[in-house]
Order: sequence, then C-alpha cells, then structure tokens
Amino acid sequence: MKRLQLGVKRVIDVTGSALGLFILAPILVLVSLLVRITMGKPVLFRQERPGKNEKLFVLYKFRTMTDARGPGGKLLPDGERLTCVGRFLRRWSLDELPQLWNVLRGDMSLVGPRPQLKEYLGRYSPEQRRRHDVKPGITGWAQVNGRNVTTWEDRFRYDVWYVDNWNSWLDLKILLVTTWKILKREGISQPGWATMEEFTGSNIHDADGGNGVAL
Repeated sequence: MKRLQLGVKRVIDVTGSALGLFILAPILVLVSLLVRITMGKPVLFRQERPGKNEKLFVLYKFRTMTDARGPGGKLLPDGERLTCVGRFLRRWSLDELPQLWNVLRGDMSLVGPRPQLKEYLGRYSPEQRRRHDVKPGITGWAQVNGRNVTTWEDRFRYDVWYVDNWNSWLDLKILLVTTWKILKREGISQPGWATMEEFTGSNIHDADGGNGVAL
C-alpha cells in the first residue's frame, strides 16, 4: 500500500510540476529578465541541500539578494543584501518557482518538509532528523501552520508529523491552503530577519512527532 501511495505521489509531482512549468513559463521568463536587469548574473541561486535520506541535491531559486560584501570580504547580512525586487519575489513566493524543476527531476516533491541548509544536519535531534525520511517539498505542513514565523522546534515537529501522517488528501489540502496563504502574504519572514534566524540546534530529544494542527 505504501509503495502504491508513493507511486501516486510521484505521478502527481510529475504532472503538477510539468504543468506548472508550462503554464507559468511566461512568468518564469519575466522574472528571469527582471532579476537579470536588476541584479545581473547569475539569475538562479543554486545551493546544495539535503533531500530524502539526507542525500544532497542542488536546489534552484531565483536570486533575491546581491553578493555585497563588507570591508573584510565577508558577505553582508541577508537583510542588507535583499533587494526591492527580491522582496517582491519573496512576498509572492515567485523565487521558489524554479523548484518545479527540482520536483520534475525527482529531487523534491510538491509537498514535504522544506529543504534546509546542509550545515543543519549535525544540529538536529534524532527525532528532528526523521524529516529526511521523505522527499523535501516546495511547501509543507509547517508552511501552512506558520511558515517562517514559527519557531524552529515547532517547524520540525510539524515536519515529523507530516512524515508520519502524509497521504494524497493531506497533500491536496496543503497545496490549496498554501495558495491561500500566498495570496494573503502570511508568514513571509520573522520580524527583524530576511526569512528566519539561523537554526543553531535544540535540546529536544523526545519522541513526540508533533501534532496535527487543524487547518
């Protein structure tokens, strides 16, 4: 049964990402031109992220920040490098659209725990690491329950709850609520941060996988 469910999920991912890339092609072209004109090359931001079973893959996004550096050559804080165009792209989640290609390739799913920095791998508790038992997603249970305004601990509890409870109907519900939250522009960033503060680890080692907060 689980293998069948995974097969259905993959069919939905391939169909949804292919249709999305086709339908949104004009927007992808326009955003590419906008980023190229305002920020120069490269248009896409590429970064290795851990996927299912912590296997690294290259995640794609539209660039939203410059590479501005301070006197010592160190990159300036995210908030100082985020451009006006970048803020607009993030506000409407347009910077995430290239990840449809990641879904089509099989690196990601439409729905799943968001892929975080590979530097975080050594900071997870054993329970939090279970978020890598499934493919990461463009959106997920944590994103419809607070997105970037939740704490890291709550976000990971939502991720693990999804791992234990996912099904096609839950995925559909998450996709629909995600669309609504994008239109409402909720949870884009924590106050004082371009997105969220860095995850430095936690002392949570309990076996509680979180709870299913009602939508």
